[in-house]
Amino acid sequence: MDKIESVKQYQDYVDKKSPNSPILKNCFNAFWVGGLICSIGQIILDFCKMRGFDTQISGTIVSIILIGLSAFLTGLNLFNKIGKFAGAGSLIPITGFANSIVSPAMEYKSEGYVMGVGGKMFTVAGPVLVFGISASIIVGIVYLIFNTQSITLV
Repeated sequence: MDKIESVKQYQDYVDKKSPNSPILKNCFNAFWVGGLICSIGQIILDFCKMRGFDTQISGTIVSIILIGLSAFLTGLNLFNKIGKFAGAGSLIPITGFANSIVSPAMEYKSEGYVMGVGGKMFTVAGPVLVFGISASIIVGIVYLIFNTQSITLV
């Protein structure tokens, strides 16, 4: 038996033992949970506008509330259950970012607040912050160059 045949047999064995993923059901759950999270954000935004806040302040309030709520739910171990059910539907909105910071912080709390919580808190979110901030600086420099040259960007 040659190597290619044994690899093929092993792949057939893995395919037989691996359960099929219910893709349609997973997509539907991600869609409605993500939509529900965004709808809650929209309700909060409309409420803030109704109370007299402008759009920018209202958006900031929505972000703070959704981040706080997802951090709280992560602390109660409920957000992970929502994430298992909804998949990317719960991770794509800003709530997933809060979860990615709070989860490692909770996991490494036993190592202390400085080396555990402080050191591990940005393990997942750190690269996102670094590349996001770096990209915004580059875009800002490009905008500054084009803005001082009287070139308009559409």
